[in-house]
Amino acid sequence: MSSTPTRVYLARLVGLPIFDPQGDQVAKVRDIVVALRSSAASQPRVLGLVAEVFGRRRIFVPMTRVTNIDSGQVYTTGLLNMRRFEQRSTETLVMGQMLDRRVVITETGVQGTVYDVAMEQARNRDWVLSRVAVQEPSKGFRRRGQTHTVEWRDVEGLARREETQGATHLMATLSEMRPADAANVIHDLPQERRLAVVAAMGDERLADVLEELPEEDQVEILEQLDSERAADVLEEMSADDAADLIADLHPDTAATLLALMEPDEAEDVRRLMSYADETAGAMMTPEPVILSPDATIADALAHVRNPELTPALAALVYVCRQPLETPTGKLLGAAHIQRLLREPPSTLVAAALDDSMDPLRPDATIDEVAAHLATYNLVAAPVVDDEGRLLGAVTVDDLLDHMLPDNWRDQAERPGPITGPVPGGEG
Repeated sequence: MSSTPTRVYLARLVGLPIFDPQGDQVAKVRDIVVALRSSAASQPRVLGLVAEVFGRRRIFVPMTRVTNIDSGQVYTTGLLNMRRFEQRSTETLVMGQMLDRRVVITETGVQGTVYDVAMEQARNRDWVLSRVAVQEPSKGFRRRGQTHTVEWRDVEGLARREETQGATHLMATLSEMRPADAANVIHDLPQERRLAVVAAMGDERLADVLEELPEEDQVEILEQLDSERAADVLEEMSADDAADLIADLHPDTAATLLALMEPDEAEDVRRLMSYADETAGAMMTPEPVILSPDATIADALAHVRNPELTPALAALVYVCRQPLETPTGKLLGAAHIQRLLREPPSTLVAAALDDSMDPLRPDATIDEVAAHLATYNLVAAPVVDDEGRLLGAVTVDDLLDHMLPDNWRDQAERPGPITGPVPGGEG
């Protein structure tokens, strides 16, 4: 590792791409695994990296496989063992278990929390944790407390278990991740650490992350929140995801949370829950982009610029008679954004409708929905009732969520080791 910096701060490694010798990205860094020594003053040995491949799978990359680390990437020998990473009792995760740990600087008696740690290569070529970055609590009107960077041996408190560990600095790292990536980190945290992170998250961010977690994690987290906050988080989730989650709760808990939600939000969820599982009605999103017949293409483009819309939802707009909230008045048709981009902004959207698009019925099965989207090369399709009123839209991501097995986020074991680029490693 001749070109590797002599000291590497580990919080800065998280999210960096991992490349093989050919320059192909094979994974991303998600955490660092260390082994604490029996003597608290002895520098812990860095065992390796927790890396994410195949979009979701987490594997272990020993430090002996790391050939170079620079400011923007990590290089390996290219040989990866694809067995899923399982943390051992003798191992500690830097991001998951060290950040935000309360410590004391022994020489000065200063107390604070850990916001980063650094590793260096020892004479025997092992990597060890060498320095600790500590932040004091804020005082008065100061935005942040004073920071200190000290030798590992000069800090007390990192070797012992702490039940009330905070989450401030881990939250700073999670805030820069996509919801799916943050969900992966939270899924792997010890239970007490996960609770601290969830408590520190805002309702909207927690809702985004919950939508990416396995069902059992969703239920466990929601049941640990007080009822008022749980209802607030459900309101921030998309109605179809909230309906799926509420359906997994105990009926008494579900009834309590629905009663605490805003009436309009609860009504959307109840309506989705009224449809049979694995049907268009149960899968659909009740809030697609809906426009009146007098809306212009400029109006449509302004609506789909909303960053909260998924790409699939932003691909189509639906023109309906009043009322414009589902269930709407009669659906007049749908228009593809790609078509609207080719038309003058002052043109009415109603003049660019796709006359060939047939709507789905709410009782359409998952296979019928898949066949419909595949046949007509669609990423979304309207769902209407017997009177032709728009009830919602089924998107391809809704479909995939229901077609994939329940444990798709925990992919099946793959044999390893393998060499070369890992399919799906980018992202």
